Amino acid sequence: MELRNNGLLEKHVVDVLKEKKLTITTAESCTGGMISSRIVNVPGASAVLKQAYVTYCDEAKHTVLGVKKETLEKYYAVSSQTACEMAEGGAKAAGADVCVSVTGVAGPDTEDGKPVGCVFIGCFYNGNVTVKEYSFKGNRMEIRSQAADEALKLVLNVVK
Repeated sequence: MELRNNGLLEKHVVDVLKEKKLTITTAESCTGGMISSRIVNVPGASAVLKQAYVTYCDEAKHTVLGVKKETLEKYYAVSSQTACEMAEGGAKAAGADVCVSVTGVAGPDTEDGKPVGCVFIGCFYNGNVTVKEYSFKGNRMEIRSQAADEALKLVLNVVK
């Protein structure tokens, strides 16, 4: 799989958020800041991006984003429940209108019984969270890149 990013997706996200006068934050785990980096690549992104969180370990998900310890113990980090709480917590912590969250297994090893490529993406907006589960193929970088693409697409679908 060839990685290609022409920057149009993140530009569209920034343009839509500006048009709607909305702010966004990111709460990333397996993408490690990739989504916020792509948003920041767009000139004028400072008008919409409030904060970017990379919460790679469970402790950070709990202390920074407020993911409940019970959620992490019962459902683990890679789950729809955790993605939901990350999105809610990120929006609250940053005071943003929108928060996109990503948690998943980029590989090469499985995690808590979840296969490589299993990724949950959440998007908080207007008091609701939409979470989607994905099963990506490829190497670690390809999985992370696909997750970032789908996260940006989810933001567009949720705020439109």
